[in-house]
Parts: sequence; structure tokens; C-alpha cells
Amino acid sequence: MTQHLLRPLQLGPFMLPHRIAMAPLTRSRADRHTAAPGPLNVEYYRQRASAALLITEATQISQQGQGYAWTPGIYTEKQVHCWRAVSQAVHQEKGLIFMQLWHVGRVSHPCFQPYNGRPVGPSALPVPGQTFILDANGNGTWADIPVPRELTIEEIAAIIHDYRVAARNALRAGMDGVEIHAGNGYLLDQFINSSSNQRNDRYGGSIISRVRLLLEVVEAVVGEIGAERVGVRMTPMGRFMGMGDETPEATFTYAARQLNRWPLAYLHLVEPAVVGTTRAEEHDPAWDKMMSLMRESWLGTLIVAGGYDPQSAEQALASGRADMIAFGRAFLANPDLPRRIREGLALNAPSPESFFGGDACGYTDYPLHP
Repeated sequence: MTQHLLRPLQLGPFMLPHRIAMAPLTRSRADRHTAAPGPLNVEYYRQRASAALLITEATQISQQGQGYAWTPGIYTEKQVHCWRAVSQAVHQEKGLIFMQLWHVGRVSHPCFQPYNGRPVGPSALPVPGQTFILDANGNGTWADIPVPRELTIEEIAAIIHDYRVAARNALRAGMDGVEIHAGNGYLLDQFINSSSNQRNDRYGGSIISRVRLLLEVVEAVVGEIGAERVGVRMTPMGRFMGMGDETPEATFTYAARQLNRWPLAYLHLVEPAVVGTTRAEEHDPAWDKMMSLMRESWLGTLIVAGGYDPQSAEQALASGRADMIAFGRAFLANPDLPRRIREGLALNAPSPESFFGGDACGYTDYPLHP
């Protein structure tokens, strides 16, 4: 039974036909020269337009915000024009699409930075990870991340402005709204977590100061496009790229409570059920406590993601754990996922080897159910 998954939901000004969302999925298939989507990307999103809410892959707000090869941007006229073809295709299929906005912060490489500079972050601390770049022959390869340089107050103000412009550009490109990416070890998450933020100014130290940048970005974006068209994604207790907080329950519930200042479309939480591209073997009971606290703290619509299948998603909605479920790999491999859930049809298995980069193989060639 999937009766809860198939119930309508009011999301801001939008009446959704069901509660099956498509999670943002980095697929690394934008043009390497322009960082703009092309016809293949248009078809990919069109195929999946039956999602009640389709959230695009993470899209950098500036050149500085890029950290991986072949990811798209939303800071040039070319990018706006090409994203418009995506939104038009989704709308022709009666779909709803939000663009996820990101700045990767320190998770980058000089080859992506203006003037081959160092990546930027809240503090000049080593980053335990690698990022995906292009070698001299244009092939993808993994590279170590250099120690970032600490952002100045003036540079932080410029980044807030970049978020504002990116949100404006997203709507110019025909998007119905935006999701601010504040998780997964990227810039806003780096400021929130005490392990990566050792500043001693108004953006570091106390919980209030570490959450400040997120709230100022939300305020700027809301002021540009309206709160009902803005969602926020967070990963409490996330460990990717060296994340960690001394008091995660206090930090993230404070952030959730502060987000209640605005009537946002939703808060989107990623559960720590997935490590890399495989599901974690052990359930973490600490997350259940965190999830309960976040549910109490956030008063609006709550979306969760994290390796759900139709059965576990139905249970999550029935228990009140969330209001909507975002599916990642299941939607990647099943463009017609809502129909398959509705009719109890078998699901295609995803092919991890084609997750990042490449052509139509493993991207737009997953079959629809007969």
C-alpha cells in the first residue's frame, strides 16, 4: 500500500498530485566549456517530469562555486538560456521544477577557480577528500583538494549577492523555485559545522554566528523571489568532506527554528543512510533522535531523502516522520517512478558506473515500464 505517498500536498503556492519528489542528483553532463545544460539534459529532466517536485542537480552560483568537472552553472546568459529549455520541457509535461543552488566552498580545485586561485572556505583548514577534475587530455580524474584560503567579510557579502542573482536567474530560466544547498559538506554547511569553521568574527565561534551565513543567504534569496519559492536542504550529522559539529543537536535545531522566520516552501533533510553510492549497513539510532528534534523545530513542510524505497517511504509518511519523500537513485533508474509506485511495478536497478559523466548511456536510456 502506498496511500500516503499518493496523497496530494500543498507546497507553498503549488498543489502537488502526490508526495514523490526527485532528489537533486549530480550527473556531471553539462558542457565542459560553458557549464550549461544541453539537449541531453533537457531530455533527462523531461523524462522525469512526473515527479511531484523535481529538484535539479546542484548548480553553481558562480565560477568560484564550482568544485567538480561537468557541473552546470546559473551565472551567465548562456546558462540561463539553456536551463530555460529544461524548464520548458518539464512544464510541457505538467511538471514542477526547482533549481538547487550551490557553492562548493573549499571542496574545489585551482583549475575551477578564477585565475587558478585556491578554493575558499570559512577557515584555512585541510580538506579530507578529493574532487573530480579534467586532466590535460580532457578526461575525468580525481585530485587532492588544496588547503583553502579563509574568506574575508567583504568576500562573504559578495557570495550572498551571488546567491541573490542566481535565484533571480533561475526564475528567468523558467524555474518554479530554488533549493538552497546547505548540506553535504559544501560552503554553507562548512560555516555551520564547528569542525570546518574556526573563525572568530561574526561568522564563527558560537552557533548563532556559524548559522548566520545560511540565514543571510536565505534572507537575500527570499527578498529576491519570495519565500514560497524557496526550499533549504541540510544534512545534520553529515560527515562528508570532514564535516562534524561539537553539538549537532543544538546547532541544527537552532538553524531549523530560525528558518521559521520565513514561510519557506520546505526544509529538505538528508538522512545518513547512504555512504557514497551504497546504502549504509547499520541504522544509526542517533539520527532518529535528531530527526525527531528537527521535526519539532521546523514548523513547515518537511522533505526527507536517504535511500528510501517505496515501502520505507510509505512508512515514513504514515508515521509522520516527513511530509514528502525525495528519491535519488530510484528516480535516476526509473524515469516513470511515480507510475511504478502507483501500480506496484518492478523497478529498474541503477548502474553506478554511469552515475557521473558520460553520454546517454545510464542517463536517458533507462526504459519506461511497458
